[in-house]
Amino acid sequence: MPQIDPSSRVDPKAELADDVVVGPFSTIGPDVRIGAGTVIQSHCVITGRTEIGRNNRLFPFASVGTPPQDLSYRGEPTRLLIGDGNTIRECVTINTGTIKGGGITIVGNQNLIMACAHIAHDCQLGDRIVMANCSLLAGHVKVEDGVIFSGNVGVHHFVTLGSMCMIGGLTGIGRDVPPYMMVLGDDKPRAVNIIGMKRNGFSDHDVESVQRVFRFLYRPSKVARADIPAKLEEMGMLTQAARNVLESVRRAESGKLGRHLELTRQEASHA
Repeated sequence: MPQIDPSSRVDPKAELADDVVVGPFSTIGPDVRIGAGTVIQSHCVITGRTEIGRNNRLFPFASVGTPPQDLSYRGEPTRLLIGDGNTIRECVTINTGTIKGGGITIVGNQNLIMACAHIAHDCQLGDRIVMANCSLLAGHVKVEDGVIFSGNVGVHHFVTLGSMCMIGGLTGIGRDVPPYMMVLGDDKPRAVNIIGMKRNGFSDHDVESVQRVFRFLYRPSKVARADIPAKLEEMGMLTQAARNVLESVRRAESGKLGRHLELTRQEASHA
């Protein structure tokens, strides 16, 4: 049987694995499912159609599965899916999705979401992401694996953050960031996240190829944008990592306002 503090209110329709722990003064709604090994500390609220996987830890005053902060929301049965091994610290808020955004917010596995961070409706987060304190994601944001946010980062809706990019503190992101890049102060890449790439198993050759792409894209260069792939191939530097950067840039530029996910925007009726 789950270990539930007597002061907490767990709806009898909620589905909790036998070894789930629920601390004092927490509230869990009827449409919630929580997997084995998950620990809910004090004063947490878990509501909505929310599914939480295995071995997660929710710290005091976390609030997950609450309705989206979107004026078009009309109480539709949208969802929140949280994977395994996540740490969700104090006062984190995570909303369910909206119909126009696909109806679901997704948080992957082994993510660290620090105090007072916010994940809005219809966001899609991958694995091994670190969101430092007070990082804020607007709706429909996609965060790929291994992204690191420093504190007080704000991300505009429909932005895509490529895998293993690193966002410096107090930065506002208004357009897509290619994978492996480091940004600070605005959304223009400043350098390559070399340490992050090496920690994730990329070879020196992969890292050098991404550095070459960075110089061609963001430093003065005589190589035209369209000629970069051929130039990299000539240099023996057209690795998959380099292709990933070029493809991210292509998608962003073919989208709207530097955000390729803007092409998926649906305007909801307020009738």
